[in-house]
Amino acid sequence: MNRMFSLVATFAASIASLAGAVDIRSGQTNVLLDTATLASAASLNLSGVSPTVIAPGSLGPNSVAFKINSRTASAPLLPTTFSYNPANFLGSFTGKLEHEGSVFFNANAVQVGNFTIGFDAARAGTLGGKASGFFVESTVGIAAKLFDVENPSALAATASGLSITANLLVSPEFGGFLQQNGLATTNLAGADVGDALVAAVVPEPASILLGALALVGGWYAAHRQKK
Repeated sequence: MNRMFSLVATFAASIASLAGAVDIRSGQTNVLLDTATLASAASLNLSGVSPTVIAPGSLGPNSVAFKINSRTASAPLLPTTFSYNPANFLGSFTGKLEHEGSVFFNANAVQVGNFTIGFDAARAGTLGGKASGFFVESTVGIAAKLFDVENPSALAATASGLSITANLLVSPEFGGFLQQNGLATTNLAGADVGDALVAAVVPEPASILLGALALVGGWYAAHRQKK
């Protein structure tokens, strides 16, 4: 019995030592695209989404949502690695949010999807000071940074979850791609083409500890049976 208590105490101490940092483990990113602007300015006409895309999303009947991958996602999906300290989000966040699902344009001839939301300090303050440094990158179809995330209109980073609301701006890379391929007559970098809402959650510390207790209890029962 002392061995079991020792294991539980060790795990509890580990949880306590990590109490300052939280790991995103689930949730979804909701997107409401300005389809009229994309069609008129970039010759991109929305034609469909992949089966894994949630429709509608939380931003209205015309929005969609992409599930945030787990931290143990396997090929072809990338694992989410995003972590932060609720007491100092801007000074502590690290990693990326990874998603599953694709969006198709122009009779499904153009695909973007399995999106990564990451951060690049060099992008912060660009696009007339609007860019936050966060970006949205497509990893299938057109593999490129599509959008810069504007400075959030709302941000809440707590011990139980993360919520970010912001506009999506055409990135310089995507703006150049559209112009070079004859889809736009000018570089649309910085154009507001949609809204995004990240709604991510982390497991409650109590739930983690209860899970650990169950695992250790199972180990102890199995160990007793062997004797």
